[in-house]
Amino acid sequence: MKTQTTKIAVIFLILSIVSCNTVKRVGDNELLLTQNNIYVNGKREKGERLHNLMSQHPNNALLGFNLKLHLYNLATPKSDSAFTDWLYRKEKRKKRLSRLLSEKQVIELGRSVVGFNNWLMETGEPPVIIEETGAQKSKDRLSLYYNSKGYFNNKVTFSIDSIPNKKKQGEVNYHVTTGNPYFIDSITKKIASPDIDSIYNRYNSRNLIKQGEQFDLAHFEAERERINSILTNTGIYQFQPNSSVHFNVLRDTVASNEDYKMPVEIEINNRYERVGDTVKEVPYKIHHIKNVNIYADYTFGMEQESLDSITYDRFTIYFRNKLRYKPKALADAVAITPGSLYREIDRSRTYRQISNLNTFKYPNIEYRYARGTDDSLNTNIYLSHRPKFSLGLNTDISHSNIQDVGISFSTSLISRNVFRGAETLEVSARGTIGSSREASNPHDRFFNISEFGGDIRLNFPRIFFPISTDRIIPKYMLPETRISVGSSFQRNIGLDKQSFNTILRYNWTPSYRKKHSFELINIEFIRNLNVDRYFQVYQNSYERLNHIAGNTSTNPTYFDDGGDLLIPDGARQFTRDALSGGIGGITPGSEDYRTISSIEERRRRLSANNLIFASNFTYTHNTRRGTSDNTFSQFKAKLETAGNFLSAASQLIDFNKNDQDKKLVFDVQYSQYVKTELDFIKHLQVSSRGIFAFRSFFGLAIPYGNATNIPFSRSYFAGGTNDNRAWQAYSLGPGRTNARNDFNEANLKIALNLEYRFNIMGSLNGAFFVDAGNIWNTLDDVDDEDAVFTGLSSLKDIALGSGFGFRYDFGFFVIRLDTGFKTYNPAEPMEKRWFRDYNFGNAVYNIGINYPF
Repeated sequence: MKTQTTKIAVIFLILSIVSCNTVKRVGDNELLLTQNNIYVNGKREKGERLHNLMSQHPNNALLGFNLKLHLYNLATPKSDSAFTDWLYRKEKRKKRLSRLLSEKQVIELGRSVVGFNNWLMETGEPPVIIEETGAQKSKDRLSLYYNSKGYFNNKVTFSIDSIPNKKKQGEVNYHVTTGNPYFIDSITKKIASPDIDSIYNRYNSRNLIKQGEQFDLAHFEAERERINSILTNTGIYQFQPNSSVHFNVLRDTVASNEDYKMPVEIEINNRYERVGDTVKEVPYKIHHIKNVNIYADYTFGMEQESLDSITYDRFTIYFRNKLRYKPKALADAVAITPGSLYREIDRSRTYRQISNLNTFKYPNIEYRYARGTDDSLNTNIYLSHRPKFSLGLNTDISHSNIQDVGISFSTSLISRNVFRGAETLEVSARGTIGSSREASNPHDRFFNISEFGGDIRLNFPRIFFPISTDRIIPKYMLPETRISVGSSFQRNIGLDKQSFNTILRYNWTPSYRKKHSFELINIEFIRNLNVDRYFQVYQNSYERLNHIAGNTSTNPTYFDDGGDLLIPDGARQFTRDALSGGIGGITPGSEDYRTISSIEERRRRLSANNLIFASNFTYTHNTRRGTSDNTFSQFKAKLETAGNFLSAASQLIDFNKNDQDKKLVFDVQYSQYVKTELDFIKHLQVSSRGIFAFRSFFGLAIPYGNATNIPFSRSYFAGGTNDNRAWQAYSLGPGRTNARNDFNEANLKIALNLEYRFNIMGSLNGAFFVDAGNIWNTLDDVDDEDAVFTGLSSLKDIALGSGFGFRYDFGFFVIRLDTGFKTYNPAEPMEKRWFRDYNFGNAVYNIGINYPF
């Protein structure tokens, strides 16, 4: 009954919104704006650039439906007085309600009605009424825009027209006649300062204003910025681009010239300075840095006479009582050097380098003229240190394919300036407790799985290497060395993995777009503590093995009372007998034999301990300039090799070997492989509230030498919240296999994702997406033809999923709900792959945090 009532309420709300009159709040002599039409020289223009110039825009629509307008129209104007009128409209209504509810509840009912109406009006959007003053403003903007593009004789008209058969609805039509464009003729210059004239001539070949090009105001603004950047980085101090740089176009010439050419004069004046009641002209000069003073313990009101000082590499460092930092650490963070030209980029780099130390608050840098000069500057850099120690604590609630619900916590202690060189030491601990239906739960506890770990990280603000790298990685690239040691322990998760890792990483950033990361040492040791649980964790493998065993005549002690193989002893003994020829009907080459052999190979691989001794290099190129930049691209390339150092060491050290003739280190077979990954992301803002997001990924890991397969932790899987959302994580592939294993993984992956994101209303956003991709085995020890990538013909096994999603933006994170439908399923026979499970019953519902890419 409750479900039926809910359905009726939802249907009633939908019908109320749909049936609501669009022009309910539009007056008799008013028109609701439905569209702006812009015609340029008789041709209709639909581009966002021109439509963004409009002062009035139609109400927002989702798939042609004005949801926010309908919500607004549902609200009752002056709802407080309307409720009062309704309450007293009938003589005994208030008395009956008070007797039924109570006097206090009637008052609360009124407040609820008012609150609901306010929500409708705030969430909704009032109708956009066409205003002639708004159309006139849009007309002026269009005219100014075409003026900025060189169409100085353009003409713009507009008309407000009602729409036939649509009551109180209208549109505004703008007609633009551009006329002929004007082109730049001769370019001359007029520069007051000899120093600037010399600098300008040196860089004149890079001028952004070109003779013969069509006039474009944007090029002139870009040229002003170019001049400012060049001059402020070649010694010109206090340059004022807006008041000093002018572009003079002879208007009389423009008006009378029939060949539509216009001469341009680039004028750079001196700056002006107010002295008392008079304004004095001050010629621009090239400035040099005379002294650089670093105040290492600055506090407001500090007097210089009370400080001690030392000189290091021409820097003067002031401090109180005792200098806490090595002079070299401070000097290396400062890009401004005595004797150099004044350069604004050096100031920016100094800000960036000092902030990157994570030891000081944001620094204050000031320039003052050296005594008795007008072209020499003293630089004062004021540093205020952060607290020596800081403590952090975070908690989180998570959901994954392993745990139904998990609560995690982490804490970290940061110690700064550990060795007086601005180093930071971070000690962190983390833990997760969760609930999983897959894990064993003999005591019927809700929280039946856990994972705990800790890390120690030491950061150096320089490349820590025996050989100097200053020439190839200068300090403005923010070089950093990170040494970390960590460990984690799992209980009741999989095979109860215990891992230890050690990393030596170098990071440097040549520019805001480019970043390099080189892990010279990346050692990971993985130990499985509870391998006897293998067939409890990997149920698909157990069911296949159990099915074969049930159809054979084998030792009855291998089975429990229900006729299933005992775990682990029964399954282990049956496998051993089958592969040694001890069970009738299972012979080498038979299908059952191949299946049992494949299950055993996978069991040995996934239950074995792993030792990974790797090195990798990652290059990232990101054009995004901030969180508000929605048109950008990111490319990431990674190359990793493992086992080569140990393989070279084996030439000098006689390592032990296992029964497969593979070398062992501490009784563990070490992995050897080469791995490469290419990841490309592109975002394109196509409208004010619409974004296309695209991602492509390719990954390949090839084992060789001491390994015939890739460790599970370094392999690839498909499906899940951030991959192909029509499949659960680990349930897609390899190839055209139908989720044969519990955790399907392989060593080759291709993934393609396309998503259109749009705003629905307020902080609620929507998306339509298409995901494609799969994983395969290649060049390893897997010989299943359904799982192996054999060439271009295997691309027909790329899975395709599509769907839609909703995202709610809380500002600091986004909650995401995506619904994925299997559109093309390679696990099905070829004639049944398209749209077979394209319904809500077989859909996959993904809950995620933040955007997938």
